[in-house]
Amino acid sequence: MNGLKKTELMGALPTSAVLAAASSQAQSNEKPTIVLVHGAFNESSSWEGVIRALPDGYRVIAAANPLRGVKSDSTYLASLIDSIKGPVVLVGHSFSGMMITNAATGKSNVKALVYVAALAPDTGETANDVLSKFPGGTSASEFLAPPVTLENGAHDSYVQQEKFHAQFAADVSASTAKIMAVTQRPIMDTAFGEQSGPPAWKSIPSWFIYGTGDKNLPVATTEFMAKRAGAKKVVEIKGASHLLLVSHPKETAKLVVEAAQQTLVASVQGS
Repeated sequence: MNGLKKTELMGALPTSAVLAAASSQAQSNEKPTIVLVHGAFNESSSWEGVIRALPDGYRVIAAANPLRGVKSDSTYLASLIDSIKGPVVLVGHSFSGMMITNAATGKSNVKALVYVAALAPDTGETANDVLSKFPGGTSASEFLAPPVTLENGAHDSYVQQEKFHAQFAADVSASTAKIMAVTQRPIMDTAFGEQSGPPAWKSIPSWFIYGTGDKNLPVATTEFMAKRAGAKKVVEIKGASHLLLVSHPKETAKLVVEAAQQTLVASVQGS
């Protein structure tokens, strides 16, 4: 800079310019808000262990996912993102991978996507498409309870409580799985056939974590999605169930923090 040090140059600038530069640097070093989105058949408290494992200094929101449909749920999540000042790291479990994939598209403040045993669809794909792409998953007819008919002719789907532990949470304690089975949040059955829009993972860095004991999302499917998305990192937890966010909260939180830290590095380098 023509022999001038950065501090000397700043001293030569008007006060307003110095303040603007300082504000810009502060924003680049700002820790992102971590938004946790639960999937079908569980609810926001399933993130409790992950929340406890996250270090101090991060603002955390465990969003309540309506589970009414891909477009409606994604729109709801997008509205939440718009209300947050500063950078955001979106973390989705299971079906909510559809939500973070769609809601983050075009959102400049979303800096990272973390898929926790989650779906990462491409344009035009449905959840059914992704789940049937490779063999290994259990058919829904084997564990779903009789559907609850809604006024609009659609149906709410629940998991049979007596099958919840073995199907979704084999490595979670029986007492915890029982509570989760009783408090599960249903999903509208039409959501599984709803097409996804342009995926955010094409423009936003992604991280993936999954368990080899997942009976709902085949390992081959997760590996395919992670490779397609160009994931920064893929973590495999041996024997972990579909609810690895409950059984392995520390490992899950560690990956979320890694993604968050990468956004800080990227911000500083780009400033």
